[in-house]
Amino acid sequence: MSIQINAAFDGGNIRVVAIEGDRVDLEIVKDHLSDFYQWFHFRLAGAKGRTLTFRILNAGGSAYPFGWPGYQTRWSTDRELWRSTDSDYSGGVLSFTRTIDTDLVWFAYFAPYSMERHHDLVTRITAQPGVSHRELGQTLDGQPIDCLSVGEGPRQVWLYARQHPGETMAEWWIEGALEKLVDLDDRTAHALRSKATFHIVPNMNPDGSRRGHLRTNAAGINLNREWHSPTPEKSPEVLAVRNRMDETGVDFAMDVHGDEAIPANFLAGFEGIPSWTDELGEKFYNFARRLADSTPEFQLDLGYEKSAPGKANLSMSTNQLAERFGAVSMTLEMPFKDHDANADAEFAWSPARCKILAHACLDTLASMIDEI
Repeated sequence: MSIQINAAFDGGNIRVVAIEGDRVDLEIVKDHLSDFYQWFHFRLAGAKGRTLTFRILNAGGSAYPFGWPGYQTRWSTDRELWRSTDSDYSGGVLSFTRTIDTDLVWFAYFAPYSMERHHDLVTRITAQPGVSHRELGQTLDGQPIDCLSVGEGPRQVWLYARQHPGETMAEWWIEGALEKLVDLDDRTAHALRSKATFHIVPNMNPDGSRRGHLRTNAAGINLNREWHSPTPEKSPEVLAVRNRMDETGVDFAMDVHGDEAIPANFLAGFEGIPSWTDELGEKFYNFARRLADSTPEFQLDLGYEKSAPGKANLSMSTNQLAERFGAVSMTLEMPFKDHDANADAEFAWSPARCKILAHACLDTLASMIDEI
């Protein structure tokens, strides 16, 4: 049987350049109407018993080529457990070699989170006591923008993920957060639900997710540069969510992402917004310190540079929400590599650890919800 490679499925992305003997040359396909690319996800058939070397030839032209050194490709035979495999980046080419022991093997940039799993999650959580569902609008491809609400407290908390669809760790984090919030035996969740109302958007970018994009929606738009002036034509996803935020207000917000280069979990804040106050900023810094104290899956040393006073980009959601609502607003970044401070040689950063971090974030929020 000849080797067969396929990416024609929900979230798939790869193009075969050539298969010569035991070498498979590939390219990642650009996001539609965009030059962004880095996400890949494909399946391999017909190679059982062979040792193959895969080469992604255009890795050097990707959105974040500085993210490839130290990166490890993920692979799975059951689409449940995604292990890491040694990868090499040299001369603009990402390569990895594996001995294939099964009829089907799947490879991906990170453990995928399909739109079908998204719908399963939304359906499962909506059926839990105290949870309500609202379709905030539709995407350019006509997919629903789902929002789940839970809790009856006065503080308005917004958690939202996958503005950048290839950052699938973000929805794994959301799955963990939702599971904790609906656990009726969880004392922390009970306290949070009594003091806050949570509005949770598991996937801000269904079109990009289904299309196998890294960073953009169906129109080639980076949603996290649209929060100052979203439009129905370019960014209906942001427009629908921001309109609902205007209705509820926002006291605390977390925008969940993945970072290609930094091997750590970290937070980015809203330094540089016009209405910055040390009092509001201290609430963000306090959250970060408490989170670092609570779990080895978070750290404070690595992260992004802070914006200078008055120089914050208000097209980004974290800055826009802090400025618009006076919210304690933040971006959580998780690695495509590993959280090196607490590394896992077999799985690297993984869905299970995303959920652990989500639980720690909610525990931290519960410890200071009265101060927000």
